[in-house]
Order: sequence, then structure tokens, then C-alpha cells
Amino acid sequence: MKKLLLYITSSIFLVFGFSGVASAAGTYQVKNGDTLWDIAKKYKVTVSQLKSWNHLKSDVIKPKQILKISGTANAAARTTAKVASAKTAVYKTITVKASAYTATCKGCNGITATGLNLKKNSSIKVVAVDPKIIPLGSKVYVEGYGYAIAADKGGRIRGNRIDVFMPSHSKAIQWGVKTVKVIVYK
Repeated sequence: MKKLLLYITSSIFLVFGFSGVASAAGTYQVKNGDTLWDIAKKYKVTVSQLKSWNHLKSDVIKPKQILKISGTANAAARTTAKVASAKTAVYKTITVKASAYTATCKGCNGITATGLNLKKNSSIKVVAVDPKIIPLGSKVYVEGYGYAIAADKGGRIRGNRIDVFMPSHSKAIQWGVKTVKVIVYK
């Protein structure tokens, strides 16, 4: 039931994007199991914003840590305007070489660069990207894969190359390596 609820929530988020209003100024105390991604989604901000406001150099957060959940009022207004227009605004369309990966490989911990736990949320659609080409946290549409979040970066992902997350090794093998178009949304 939890997986179904997570899948439905993630799908709605990916299809319809963020909505409405930025959170009021305030703070958030990190709870055990929280990720920057979860907190960003809850308060309708980006992981990059949370990291900037809290002077974080990595995605690591600890229970009981206090995080600022918004910047200045003007920054929140600008963010709300950008996010509201992100529903339909295309940032760019690129052609990439796409391979697939899983969270179950030997030595894999299943945690993305933005803090998503792929082992616990195997139904979520995530792509690993070169952040210089596709910014982390971007909503994307990958031909043949669907809507996803650019939430990871891989060791060999450079330039116009992506990895699509698959829940199983067999599905990753079935995907293979393809040349596909990717639409990156603002």
C-alpha cells in the first residue's frame, strides 16, 4: 500500500509539477529518515535552495538539525513565479545516449545525489545526469521512459549522456543503451 501511495504521489508530482505558493519563512527540524528531497517537496522548494539557504556543501543532513525552509520574501516570490511557469515551460530539448542502472548492484547504496532512497522507492522515475547539461532537480521527459526527475549523477555520466533508473537488473538489461530525446523543463 505504501509503495502504491508513493507511486501515485510521485506520478502526480511529475505530471503536474509543483503548485502554488512558496512556504512562509521558517525552519524545519530534521527527523530520522528525512532527506533534502523529502523536505524540499514538502515545502515546495528545490534541493538547491535548501542547500543554499543552509550553506550545505553536500546532501547529508542529520536528525535534529534545524534547516531554514525559505529565503527572503523576494526570493520566495521569484521562486514561486519560476515554479508556477515550470509546468509548461521547456528549458531545452537534447539528444542523449541513455543507459540504465539499478539500486541493487554490488556496492550500490541506493541513495541518489539528491538524497532519494531508490531501494525504498523502487517505483520512482529518476535519471542520473551531468549537472552541467541537465541541472539536478529538473523535471524531464525521456523518450521511451516517461517523466522523471534528474536526481542523480553517475561516475561515467558526462555530457549528453544519462542513466535511467530501473527497479530491477533485468529491466535495466532490457533497456540497454539507446539514443533518445530528452525534454528538460524549467
